[in-house]
Amino acid sequence: MKLLFVTATNTNIGKTYTTIKLIETFAKQGILVGVCKPIETGVTDEPLDAKLLLETVQKYNNNFKALNPIDITSYTFKLPAAPFCADHKKNIKIENIKKKIKELQSLCDLLIIEGAGGLMVPITAEYKMIDLIQELKCKTLLVTPSKLGCINDTLLSIEALKNRDINFDWCVNLHEDKHEFKEVTQPFYNEVFPDWWSLDEKLEDFCHTYVS
Repeated sequence: MKLLFVTATNTNIGKTYTTIKLIETFAKQGILVGVCKPIETGVTDEPLDAKLLLETVQKYNNNFKALNPIDITSYTFKLPAAPFCADHKKNIKIENIKKKIKELQSLCDLLIIEGAGGLMVPITAEYKMIDLIQELKCKTLLVTPSKLGCINDTLLSIEALKNRDINFDWCVNLHEDKHEFKEVTQPFYNEVFPDWWSLDEKLEDFCHTYVS
């Protein structure tokens, strides 16, 4: 079974939005897709991101019908912060996260994993989100923003992925400051990354290439 990890340059970039779009697009291509949100912070009553992701998957994969949002996560925390900071009792065990991913893999042909925050977000004091990606050895989709300052964040994330020899692609979520994007950011991407693509325009192509 294949794995696809969705990460971003930071929080509030559009990982959940992207993951939902991926689920829908892969499903329409006939792929039995599943989803996992290993860690979610900022949770009060239930993990809302996991809830949205699961409800989307349940439309296409009967193997996920009986699951609850908590079943596609390993850890949830009340504090909206990096997992290490939110985990006051230091309960997180990386092996539990890997075990959850393996369990959910058995229910689908492609499991999409949505990370928390960006690549360098600490899960434990010594283990970051990028470490999990590297150990899973899975294809990664980096979601980048369109706001002013995104070039720096995008380049730093790309460099981190390349330094770990992680197989990745990246796209721009044209949302914040999108009307200014063509002038303040796009000229650089056109020059340096002529094959860059936006989420809403080229996601279907990405999905088709990934499964072919």
